[in-house]
Amino acid sequence: MPDAIIAMSGWVGAVALAAGAAAVLSRGKVRWGWLAAALLLMAVYDAVLTRGYGHIPLDFGPSRWNWEGKTLAVLLSLAVASQPIVGWRRSGLTLHQDRQGLKGALILSGLLVLLFLGLAIAMPGEGFDADSLAFQLTMPGLDEEIFYRGVLLLMLNEAFGRPVRVLGAQMGWGAVLTALAFGLTHALGYQDGGFTFDWAPMATTGLAGLLLAWLREKTDSVLLPVLLHNYGNAVFMLI
Repeated sequence: MPDAIIAMSGWVGAVALAAGAAAVLSRGKVRWGWLAAALLLMAVYDAVLTRGYGHIPLDFGPSRWNWEGKTLAVLLSLAVASQPIVGWRRSGLTLHQDRQGLKGALILSGLLVLLFLGLAIAMPGEGFDADSLAFQLTMPGLDEEIFYRGVLLLMLNEAFGRPVRVLGAQMGWGAVLTALAFGLTHALGYQDGGFTFDWAPMATTGLAGLLLAWLREKTDSVLLPVLLHNYGNAVFMLI
């Protein structure tokens, strides 16, 4: 079994265990069909992102970035969102912003813009080429926000509900689980017969996942998360 498949089994399995703990804490008040669909979607997403673990013969040309896998992953998320039971608007795939939540969302967005800028100044990058800049300005945010803060968050919200109000945004276990999944995909790997784990990307991407989930819930849209995600990736190349 390829290492990538074992790594996927590891992070999806970890999310499943966390979801089981959340179900216990929720006293079993879980819509299990939605939870099962969310876990299955994570596995399919990983397979698509890796071009079927290298078996899908798709090639956009010479590049060190995964344009092909990211494009397939975006198409998967859009296909899921197009299903009536899911829905584009309910998945946050809309330019419309909740006016009541927009002010707070813009304040947090401004703070994150300044934080990323400060970090980029403190830790300047090594330059960039056109391909790298184009990729970072588009694909990470489009793919990961539409998936994690879009369709996956909706499915987990349907499974667990959103019983807690956090600074004006209704949230629940879905936000925590999507942040966990987002962190694990950056931190967990498998090679040389064993799992590897790095706490630094887990902490940074996990926290970022929570903040981006709050922005999505606050505005009912993934627009700000997409823009912030791509800005955060690209600014380290530009400074």
